[in-house]
Amino acid sequence: TRSPPRIPDPEAFFSMPAEEHPHEGTWLQWPHDYGWDDQHVKRYEQSWIEMTKALHTGERVHIIVYNDTEQKRVRNLLETKVYNIDMSQIDFHIYLTNDMWVRDNGPIFVLNEDDGTLCVSNWVFNGWGRKPDVEYDMDNYIPLKVGHNALNVPVIDIPMVHEGGSVEVDGRGTMMAKKSSILNANRNWTQRDAERFYKQFLGVTNFIWLDGKKGGDITDDHIDGTARFANGDTIVTFYKEDFENPREYKVLKNAVDINGKPYKIVHLPCTKKKIKAVGDYGIYTNFYVANEVVLVPSFNDPNDSVAAEKLQRLYPTRRVVSIPFTEVYCDGGLIHCITQQQPQEEKRRKE
Repeated sequence: TRSPPRIPDPEAFFSMPAEEHPHEGTWLQWPHDYGWDDQHVKRYEQSWIEMTKALHTGERVHIIVYNDTEQKRVRNLLETKVYNIDMSQIDFHIYLTNDMWVRDNGPIFVLNEDDGTLCVSNWVFNGWGRKPDVEYDMDNYIPLKVGHNALNVPVIDIPMVHEGGSVEVDGRGTMMAKKSSILNANRNWTQRDAERFYKQFLGVTNFIWLDGKKGGDITDDHIDGTARFANGDTIVTFYKEDFENPREYKVLKNAVDINGKPYKIVHLPCTKKKIKAVGDYGIYTNFYVANEVVLVPSFNDPNDSVAAEKLQRLYPTRRVVSIPFTEVYCDGGLIHCITQQQPQEEKRRKE
């Protein structure tokens, strides 16, 4: 194995708040037709509009658009009376992008452990392990542009390959991840080396590792398609019979938090019917928790409402909004993959 690079500043520590931590806003990379698919707008855009509409009443929505033409087009679209969107809650940033998976390539927001101020952690994005048909050069620069240009906050350059969807944090010191994507020769080194980086830059010390499946999908199997933390004390996942690898379910059932306490387990179903275009069942674990709403994918399936009701019980103070997502699922992702939370700062006085 290759030796990992030296940690940039061993004295600086950062933590990533849980997704339920109050947000300043949510970042989206708006789909465009300038990349590998010239039908992205037609296929995807309605889902992005519905997400923006649901999110904007509770937090700002930061939209990255490809160019001036796209900014005008998307602004005109959102301003139409039919959507009833308060445009003072929306802002636009013109940056070139290859694709729209902002969870994986975009800024990972962390708080400085010293004073609680917001920073952008800029990990290396290499197209999910340099997949041969993936262009990622422009996407890899998005964290730098967001940190330096859009927000003017410190940017921490981290010499490790990392995608946001490959980890889940409970906000209390525990991280869930799959070995297949992070500890893969197309990205990184050993588990011990990766954990050193995560301890310093995500503020976690307790690790729950699932095996995952290399080559199962373009991401080499991200955790946010299988299991999620909720409310600091709960793991949301599939039913045991829906696991391809039953050992992964056993790991989750036996998982404990930083204090050695077991997590509650909440099970979400898969769709009752296979999604024809995908040849597989739809999943609901890839939801997104915002300030006022929980966005959950829907597939025109009887289990859409079952999953939404379970999430509503889990998040009683937030409104669960189902967003049609079959088209995006055809290309390998869902709602969590195309959203990124910007947490509110926790400014503290230095002792």
